[in-house]
Amino acid sequence: MTAQVATTQWSQVLAARDGSDTEARRALEGLCQTYWQPLYAYIRHQGADVEEARDLTQGYFAELLEKNILADVDPSKGRFRAYLLATLRNYLSHERARAGRLKRGGGTSTLSLDVEAGEERYSVHPVEETTPEDVFEHRWAVTVLGRAMARLEEESRGLGSENQYLHLKPYLTSGEPQLPYREVAATLGMSEGAVKVAIHRLRKRFGQALRLEIAQTVAEPELVDNELRHLLGNIRG
Repeated sequence: MTAQVATTQWSQVLAARDGSDTEARRALEGLCQTYWQPLYAYIRHQGADVEEARDLTQGYFAELLEKNILADVDPSKGRFRAYLLATLRNYLSHERARAGRLKRGGGTSTLSLDVEAGEERYSVHPVEETTPEDVFEHRWAVTVLGRAMARLEEESRGLGSENQYLHLKPYLTSGEPQLPYREVAATLGMSEGAVKVAIHRLRKRFGQALRLEIAQTVAEPELVDNELRHLLGNIRG
């Protein structure tokens, strides 16, 4: 996928103002399917239990996809994560004011959500002294980072270098233990210098993959750099 193609996804959704563009709806469904976990984490951190958070998340997506909410999207705020969080807050506010709050999304199958995986990942994030917004931003950043790594792994598999990728992957972020270069070199049958070069190239490819993933969730290519800085800040934070 080229950067130009990637930047069209959220732009395409923003352009679907009359709700009749089937391709744009599919693009929105795809983005929601990919990035629902930060919303689930936000709801959980507001005090909802697992079942309640699942129902609220499904209910939100049912409303998002079935009603013409896109008519109110502001293209000047063309970041998908900002759009999702703003519309979720609005949805939750309406739900709290509505009588009979239980089972908001009960029976809804707008999106197939792996709630067990979402709950496992939510539980990994420390919740002390953080706001739901902090949890959302961190979970969003982790999701985008994971998507970029999945791109690299798929690319490496296609090139027949998956084994090398798996051994060098820990050097892409500071979140995993990193072995001395000489140990990795011995395992891969490479020189230490060759390992250093391979890591440098992998980091460059990782940066490109990360930009491609971010580009799918902003309206204009010019927003990618700002989103990248924001994302890395939330990972480090």
